[in-house]
Amino acid sequence: MTGDARTQAGPPPVLPTSAGTTVPVVRGLPAPGRCLVMGVLNVTPDSFSDGGDYFAADAAIGRGLELAARGADIIDVGGESTRPGADRIPAAEELRRIGPVVTELAAAGLTVSVDTMRAAIAEAAVAAGAKLVNDVSGGLADPGMLSFVAAAGVPYVVMHWRGHSSGMQDRAHYADVVQEVRDELRLRVDAAVTAGIDPALIVIDPGLGFAKLPEHNWALLTRLPEISRLGGGPSFPVLVGASRKRFIGRLLAAADGTPRPFAGSDDATVALTALAAVAGAWCVRVHAAAANADAVRVAARWRAASAGESAASGAAAPATSPAAGPA
Repeated sequence: MTGDARTQAGPPPVLPTSAGTTVPVVRGLPAPGRCLVMGVLNVTPDSFSDGGDYFAADAAIGRGLELAARGADIIDVGGESTRPGADRIPAAEELRRIGPVVTELAAAGLTVSVDTMRAAIAEAAVAAGAKLVNDVSGGLADPGMLSFVAAAGVPYVVMHWRGHSSGMQDRAHYADVVQEVRDELRLRVDAAVTAGIDPALIVIDPGLGFAKLPEHNWALLTRLPEISRLGGGPSFPVLVGASRKRFIGRLLAAADGTPRPFAGSDDATVALTALAAVAGAWCVRVHAAAANADAVRVAARWRAASAGESAASGAAAPATSPAAGPA
């Protein structure tokens, strides 16, 4: 099947708000009428900003509950680091890390996603209660992933990806990053639909920091609506994962050029969250939940007010008598 699959399937559903704006809705996931907040939960010893902090199952479970209490709508549990240069771990070790965490958080009533490139891990996590599969490879790392997701009928994040972390930055070459990311994402969405995944369950992610230089990330962030349409046809919900990424730390570098520490980028992440949410992002993936949960609510009110002003400005002006003069 070709790119026509997207247009034949129709657009994903949207949730109207009182002010006339619309927010994408993904079946089976929270739909509060605003951009969602996805809390990052790395059950790893080597993730780029918090590796080791929540490596023990009890610590990870506690952190997941804390993220939810602070406003995260979804808890994204991952057991394999995808930081630049990271090597892969065995599937058995990935499952050992995340299994009890997904099980306990789902049992507590949280909406859990699993951050994995492996179909077997996704299957185990969904069986344990995960509601979303977040695959940074968009189905390229494991040939069995798309067929599993299709059979499971769960929402699926398709991220732009050009290879595993150990060598991905060597592939950060683009003539037009927005067009190329959009076109490569379209191919993965078509593959997913061909495999039987309902287009209404597909979320796309431009993959900030994955085979991207700082200038690539900024260009993608400023053109989210265009990316969501994949070059034409219906828009797909967009997940934005900018939190604590190196391009923020480099922007905020000290006078001597030393990048800002990862956790020191949280305030700037909040600013990006607000901008992305105003631009129509479906969800932001963040490490610090509370401030970002505030930001998406501010953005929702901003969008509502903007829509109201646009509607008012488009209304016909009342007729006036030529003799009445200026008001």
